[in-house]
Amino acid sequence: MEEDSEFRRWDELIPDALGLIFRNLTLQETLTVIPRVCKSWGRAVSGPYCWQEIDIAEWSKFRPPETVTRMLQMLVIRSSGSLRKLCVAGLPNDQTFSFIADHAKSLRTLQLPRSEISDSIVEQVAARLSSVTFLDVSYCKTIGGPALEAFGKHCRHLRKLQRCMYGWEVLDKVSQDDEALAIAATMPKLKHLEILCLHVSTEAVRQILLNCPELQLLDVRGCYSVKLDEKFVKKFSGLKLVGPGSYNVGWDDCSDYSVSSGYLAWDVMDDDFDEEMLDEAWEDDLSMEDVEMRFYDGFYLDNGGFDWPLSP
Repeated sequence: MEEDSEFRRWDELIPDALGLIFRNLTLQETLTVIPRVCKSWGRAVSGPYCWQEIDIAEWSKFRPPETVTRMLQMLVIRSSGSLRKLCVAGLPNDQTFSFIADHAKSLRTLQLPRSEISDSIVEQVAARLSSVTFLDVSYCKTIGGPALEAFGKHCRHLRKLQRCMYGWEVLDKVSQDDEALAIAATMPKLKHLEILCLHVSTEAVRQILLNCPELQLLDVRGCYSVKLDEKFVKKFSGLKLVGPGSYNVGWDDCSDYSVSSGYLAWDVMDDDFDEEMLDEAWEDDLSMEDVEMRFYDGFYLDNGGFDWPLSP
């Protein structure tokens, strides 16, 4: 490019600007294509600039637990403490949750649906999640009232909570009033609450309304034991109450009134990892796990098995 050109070279853009641009790409493109363009882009992808917001929710839904864990660890480490948003489905164990908490000093949004975490680990590490304002622990069958109480005590700025279940997941539970009462006792600043299909009583939901005065939306669809008096509800003039008589089955349409466009409020990636595409990209038909190991090993510094020419 000539010196007097009015255009700036793409490889000379500052990493922060590159990070904003690359955020519009899919996970696959960011990790396997961008590093091959030039060294400056490779450095941007390997640093924190692209990973202040990590959304691998769709990608992680149908991946083996060990693959999800390895990908998550790699991306969180790359964020270098600047992580503000994390969306991942199906955390496999308490150790992975603890790892997230260790890197959560800047975290505002934490969405962990279908994760296998326990009350005890939440009680141990919730203090490290004090900056979280939006929490999604829907379909997490192995936590209950103690975990929600710990979240509420330590996440003092929590504004939005999603704690939804499918009806068949709670058939063996006599009552989940402990969860509702934990919300009422520890989350007074909530503005948005979804507790679809929880086995909660009318009195427990009344306590939520009485103790969360800033609540703007309460979604109790599927909570068929809840019978709120119309006069009582009208006391809360700024409240939008949904349910309990109109539960919509489905992963993506559980709340038509979510602040975001869909139930889980995920800024879903434009495209999922396609295993066939990955196989085609690697001459020796490496699996997804092998691809991830190449990420760890800095594969973009050499040809890495791609058919593309080396960057100039």
